Amino acid sequence: MNELGELLYRIKHGLDTQVSLARLRRQRTLRDAVADRTVLITGASSGIGRAAAEQIADAGGLVLLVARREDELRELAEQITARGGRAAVYACDLNDFDALDAVAAKVLADHGGVDVLVNNAGRSIRRRLDESYDRFHDFERTMRLNYFAAVRLILAFAPGMRERRDGQVVNILSLANLYGGPGYAAYVASKAALDSLSANLQAETLTENLRFTSIYLPLVRTPMIAPNPLYGNADALTPEQGGQIICDAIIDRPRRLAPVLGRFTALVDNLLPERADAIRSARFTGSGM
Repeated sequence: MNELGELLYRIKHGLDTQVSLARLRRQRTLRDAVADRTVLITGASSGIGRAAAEQIADAGGLVLLVARREDELRELAEQITARGGRAAVYACDLNDFDALDAVAAKVLADHGGVDVLVNNAGRSIRRRLDESYDRFHDFERTMRLNYFAAVRLILAFAPGMRERRDGQVVNILSLANLYGGPGYAAYVASKAALDSLSANLQAETLTENLRFTSIYLPLVRTPMIAPNPLYGNADALTPEQGGQIICDAIIDRPRRLAPVLGRFTALVDNLLPERADAIRSARFTGSGM
């Protein structure tokens, strides 16, 4: 699909119009943004993390691949190097904070720092309130990976970014953070915490050329959405399109990336919260979740 065709498709489906418009008017390329720079991507073994890593490596960036599945990371690294790119594998279960801290220390020892941190790894849980009364651990483990693991990585690599006065933290959030995600309360809340953290850290570092970018991704056709049969025929980006949005964020360094529809819904939520609640409720009860 050519650039104009892709733009029209995304306008029709309300996916990422803002990104497509930015692509049409931008001057610099992904190579300009990542050549000879170090980009760490969590959740890099599959899905959008893997797709983004391939695109960044092809553009000259050194990609540090972080995920639990070492075999898949090494396979990806071999594919990247076979194409002339550069990649390093750091297998780690990000739920294990001791292991996470050890990997962060090794990355600093091996590379001296990270230019771009992409907090992409995540866990999604679909469970209604009445199914959650005795499952506090669902909220705990979702926060552990989606929020606290990302916080630890930010705290590990932000000092070097601030010292160099150059860096970017890209946080993969959900469009549900703008229009709501009934039935996914634990997941949406964990991503909202990361979003709020980024807003406050951005204010603290605004004059230091450190950018915190929040990407509110719509559905992406990955294993994460497979358990919900309602998403079987829903409009969704491919992993490659999701990876491209991460690359767009690195090129343009926006504060936020979100579909226009999501931004409008968030505005309605702020101005007319009762109406927004009613819309979310109708969508939830009508879904049979």
